[in-house]
Amino acid sequence: MKVKGILKGTLIAISVGLLSACTTFGGEKLPAAPRSVANLETGAPNYLIGPNDELEIFVWRAPELSTEVTVRPDGRISTPLVEDMVASNKTPSQLAADLERVLGEFVKAPQVSVIVTDFSSVLGQQIRVLGEAQQPVALPYQEGMTALDVMVAVGGLTEFAAGNRATLYRTINGKRSAFRLKLDDLLRGGNISANVPVLPGDVILIPESVL
Repeated sequence: MKVKGILKGTLIAISVGLLSACTTFGGEKLPAAPRSVANLETGAPNYLIGPNDELEIFVWRAPELSTEVTVRPDGRISTPLVEDMVASNKTPSQLAADLERVLGEFVKAPQVSVIVTDFSSVLGQQIRVLGEAQQPVALPYQEGMTALDVMVAVGGLTEFAAGNRATLYRTINGKRSAFRLKLDDLLRGGNISANVPVLPGDVILIPESVL
């Protein structure tokens, strides 16, 4: 099909460009998240809110101030008593603290919780899957996400996939690196040790098997 031909050409160009800037590491163990983007308590990256994300804002003991909002394309939200607050590129806890500061002018000691109920996310917060997946897509990152979660979301591998030659590309301290994934072992062999954590911005490339 024409679409598949275009996709293959795109994948070749992407993989060549990535490999020219990457160092390939054997095995399936990946390094921990850089401390600059890691939550020090859980080791998990903090999700950054992006345009079109849907948020549930709960103000304790103030149901009239609690609401559900969608982040506008300009990255701002408006809630009861708060107009045009920047939400984009903040973590939910940072946004909650900013809302508490503004609401503190009207309510005594407000306690705010922010929950992202639907992730649209900015590009750097996505996991992109290319190649021989059933549904190659860009997925919004969620805390604790693993390669298995990603593969379930994309419907698994196609019958033509070379799962054990899949590669995960990740930027670490500004440098793009490549890591081999063993997706056949994970999905078809049930080897849970081949499961690895993924991070925002990761790209997973699944090549076609060579017959």
